[in-house]
Amino acid sequence: MTQQSTERRETRRRRRVEEHGIVATRVRPGHHATLIDVSAGGALIDTNLRLLPGAAVELQVETGAARASVRGRVLRSIVISVQPSGVCYRGAIGFDTHLPWFTSESGYVVPSADARSARPDRADATPQVM
Repeated sequence: MTQQSTERRETRRRRRVEEHGIVATRVRPGHHATLIDVSAGGALIDTNLRLLPGAAVELQVETGAARASVRGRVLRSIVISVQPSGVCYRGAIGFDTHLPWFTSESGYVVPSADARSARPDRADATPQVM
């Protein structure tokens, strides 16, 4: 008997910096995170911050020209390593609103120096120019 896997993702994941343009990621209030992949609807990250499924989080992402904060929830989390310096978690974050840099699945817009944000602190805001 063979099982067929069904793709449940609504949007394509981007893994390389060349695809998504994100050079820095933090979980508010400033905990470093390593971005594994990102889509318009969520991200997979590694961080030393304990991620509890169902917890609300705010992910801060930066490109060379802009930054944005997007709120979401921890969908799942696992411990990926235990070191004397601490525990590292891998967590899937589902965004409350789409990452503002994703215009549609047919295209992706990396923020340019022309991008402006009236309210960069909001999850639905456009990216803020640095």
